[in-house]
Amino acid sequence: MKKLIALFFILLATTTLTFAQEPSAGTAIDMRSSGKIYVVIAVILIIFIGLAVYLFSIDKRLKKLERNK
Repeated sequence: MKKLIALFFILLATTTLTFAQEPSAGTAIDMRSSGKIYVVIAVILIIFIGLAVYLFSIDKRLKKLERNK
């Protein structure tokens, strides 16, 4: 019962925090006009490509270990 009450208060706190934020569409427009949005997209793509390469290399090593076993 204590866990349920704690979960309820956590959910209540997170919803209160999300309602406290104002929508800011101006930020995205400002970033696009200054060209910074392309830097953000490039960084995100680099991170995803790095994660994909890392996961594929782990998969390759696991397949090699499974064949040797």
